Amino acid sequence: MTTRPPSGRAQSRGLIGLLLVAVPVGLFAWMTVWPIISGLVQAFTPTQPNGTRPFSPANFVEFFSDPYSLSNLGVTLWTCLVTLGLLLVICIPLALYLRFAQGRLAAYVQTMAMFPMFVPSIILAFAFIRVLGPNGTVDLLLNAVGLPKIRSPYLTPWGPVIGLVWDNIPLTVLILVSGLGAVSNQAVEAARDVGARPLTLFWYIVLPRIWTSVAVVISFTMLGLFSAFTLPYVLGPASPEMMGPFMQRTFGDLRDPEMALTQATVTMLFCIAFGIFYVRAVARNRGK
Repeated sequence: MTTRPPSGRAQSRGLIGLLLVAVPVGLFAWMTVWPIISGLVQAFTPTQPNGTRPFSPANFVEFFSDPYSLSNLGVTLWTCLVTLGLLLVICIPLALYLRFAQGRLAAYVQTMAMFPMFVPSIILAFAFIRVLGPNGTVDLLLNAVGLPKIRSPYLTPWGPVIGLVWDNIPLTVLILVSGLGAVSNQAVEAARDVGARPLTLFWYIVLPRIWTSVAVVISFTMLGLFSAFTLPYVLGPASPEMMGPFMQRTFGDLRDPEMALTQATVTMLFCIAFGIFYVRAVARNRGK
């Protein structure tokens, strides 16, 4: 059986489709792919005293041999992991409630969970300082009832953690609630009829069906946390600092763009690892 060659109309439609795709692909290559490649080239070709730029890993050797750079990378990883853990602990029960609860109270809870999405990060940072900062609202209330002041998390590693958890709740809840749509009420009721307890029901019925959504949350959250700047810059300590403020200070204050590019490259490698984790999780789910 011979196949007929595509008609002129089909070819024109294919050409139009390619032209429509070419615009966003070209913008992506120009604004994302090319800066990445250019930055990698500059990071691996440090400028020598004589003005030459031979290929050399000297910038990366300097980064991984510098205790201050390693401490900044360590506090960034610690902040990301703690924030991610708190988000999952808070948002999974919240998503389960929003998925199976009905009534006006559930609508109010959903509204409150989505509220941080409409608050800019700088406003969140200012509110954090006014409430939990030294002599803030909490300190004033404790002083009014004769209780001692609390140790403020402001300008400590816990400051960015609290702000980033609050800032990432809406997206995390939306992704998890979307994944919980794959959990049918009939499956839950059947498990309850045979005596499954809540923890057993969650582990064997709910979690296998939302694992892809959890993987998406892990990947997207870690990518966003590695690129966070405003909340770590305003709420975090001056030393050690997260990679976002560290890169900005290296580039703007120290006037060392090559080292800033090296720091960005190290950060990008961690982001690529979580991106690969996301792709593999989605591919495994489609294979099933």
